[in-house]
Amino acid sequence: MKAISAQQAWEVLRQADCLYPADAVEAALDRMAQAITARLGHEDPLLVCIMTGGVVPFGKLLPRLQFPFEIDYVHATRYAGRLQGDQLQWRAGPTQPARDRVVLLVDDILDEGATLAGIEARYRTEGARDVLKAVLVVKQRTRICDVSVEFVGLDVPDRYVFGYGMDYKGYLRNAHGIYAERLPT
Repeated sequence: MKAISAQQAWEVLRQADCLYPADAVEAALDRMAQAITARLGHEDPLLVCIMTGGVVPFGKLLPRLQFPFEIDYVHATRYAGRLQGDQLQWRAGPTQPARDRVVLLVDDILDEGATLAGIEARYRTEGARDVLKAVLVVKQRTRICDVSVEFVGLDVPDRYVFGYGMDYKGYLRNAHGIYAERLPT
């Protein structure tokens, strides 16, 4: 059973605080792409989409990167539709070998850090020469894992955020901007 309905999701979006309109998010993606190109343009990297939230930033970044690379995806989650994270669950991937490769993990958000740390550890165990991370947003909060992120689009406050790949109870990944659930008054 769904936690909310599509109608309820629509109402949340209607009342939400817009943290970044679409043009600000697109400008951040442009900056990220320039930095990624400068750092990885001569590396023959493996770019990995972290599903499901990473699909929008990943898809938006790819055409901005003007150098050859291979892609893969992984689906590892701690949330599984819940608001609180739990143990890392591997659902799919990786499928491309990482040995002696530079790997770039692309995700929507750095929140507590455990998911990204777990995925990075797996690639390092599989022999990646280096593992870099790109996230569209970094939530300003204390993390449970120490994760460094080389490519960051935007910072967001420690609130429930959604849009551009980040969901609100399974909905609103497609919101045209980055939003935060309205705080109670």
